[in-house]
Parts: sequence; structure tokens; C-alpha cells
Amino acid sequence: SADTIKIATEGAYPPWNSTSEDGKLVGFEVDLANWLCIYMQRDCKIVAQDWDGMIPSLRLRKYDAIMAGMSITDDRKKLITFSQGYADEKASLAVMKGSDLEGMKTDKVLDLNKPGGATDKTLKILTDALSGKTVCVQTGTIHQNFLESGDVGSINLKTYKTQDDVNLDLSSGRCDVALAAISSFTEYAEASGKDVVLVGPEYRGGHFGNGVGVGLRQEAQFGSDSSFGKRDAQLLKDFNKAIDQARKSGKIKELAIQWFGYDSSM
Repeated sequence: SADTIKIATEGAYPPWNSTSEDGKLVGFEVDLANWLCIYMQRDCKIVAQDWDGMIPSLRLRKYDAIMAGMSITDDRKKLITFSQGYADEKASLAVMKGSDLEGMKTDKVLDLNKPGGATDKTLKILTDALSGKTVCVQTGTIHQNFLESGDVGSINLKTYKTQDDVNLDLSSGRCDVALAAISSFTEYAEASGKDVVLVGPEYRGGHFGNGVGVGLRQEAQFGSDSSFGKRDAQLLKDFNKAIDQARKSGKIKELAIQWFGYDSSM
């Protein structure tokens, strides 16, 4: 019905969202979306959408919202708007056990919102370490944006449609190193039994955005006299209120620990 909220997720980015063997959408964001709909007292339908068509299809009104591990960045806010953040997406480089990058020594955190000093030192170490390496990443992600920014020099970058493809090529040796959410690598290592090793710092700020939120059409923020625009604006208010309820009740923390093994709530 017209009152049903249609929420898109990728279904290929575990443990944020994935597709089970019997074809069902599962994961942290699938569970969270269902709980947010309970708090909003709204009927919802969760649908799968390829990552590269996620924002264009939202703008074409094929669905009402995105919950797909999508980080809140300035570039994306030029096209859509976001709810408040509901989780942090911690990122890291990963290699296979035995890689010469295993011993890379950097600060524990690279905060791109704090230039100079330790940040510049870590970027220099990363630039030297990645020189001549094949670095793999999912296309259209904050991780690709960082690797193409020039902050770590000019690198040999290979892009893939899904994170599953990145993981497979990393473990098969077609990638020397990959960059993605920490939870994606740990999930793959546990499920496959492969010796995936996280190396270097944890990334935050700058290209990595300010947490993960619900993606909505820009009419939700800037308003519109049309019935569509008014509905979008109400959705933004409703999602923000529901996220507040899910956080205060401990539901986001509970789901994060279930799916990630740690509290990623914001």
C-alpha cells in the first residue's frame, strides 16, 4: 500500500546485510530496520538493490529509504539526505596471513579530521607500504574514495561490484591487500576459515564520513509542497525518532553485539 515504507538494502555486505541460503535478507540492518518500523508503528517492506544503483533508484522513488551500511559523507549529501547515524563503520586494511604487510607499524587510529602530525606520519607509512601492491575494494564506497584521493599516493587499484568478490580475490591471492569495514573481513574469516589479518590503523573522519545512517531523498530535508515531499519530510522525522528509541532502549547495542561482536552504536 502507499503507506508501506519500502527500505532497500544490498543483501551482499555481511554482517551489515546479506542474503541467506534460502534467499532471505538477513543481517544487522535488516533486524534494525524491522525494529525501527515497530517503533514507528509502520508497515515496512525490505527489498534488495545492487549497490551501484542504490542512490539513483532512491531518487527515482523505487523505494523510500536506504539501510545498506551507507556512511554519511559530504559527497553523498549532495544527492540524498540522511537520518542521524545509527552505527559506526570501522574500516581497516586486510591481508592474508604471511603477507609482508603483516608487520606494518602505524598508529592505532587514522583520523582524517585531524591533519598533520601523527596523521601525516601514518599516511606516509601507508603510501610506502602500498606502493607496487594491488589493492582491492568495492566500487562506489568510502573505501574507494579514500584510496583514490591521493592521500596514499598513486596505487594499483582493483574495484569489484560486491564485498564478497573482494574477499574471494583477497583470499585467492589476486589482491595483495584490501580495504573495507572491519566487520566484513572478520565475518568472512569466521565463515570461510581463511587466515585474514587486519593491518594498519582503524580509519575515521574525512572520506570515511560520520557514521552510517538511513538514506532518504533530499525532499526530506529541504521540503516540498508536493504530497511526496511532505511524506519524505515526515519519514525523516519518524526515522530519527525511532533511532532515538532504539538507542535508548538498548536495541541497537543488542543487535550490534549479536551481529558484530561489539557495540557499534553511535
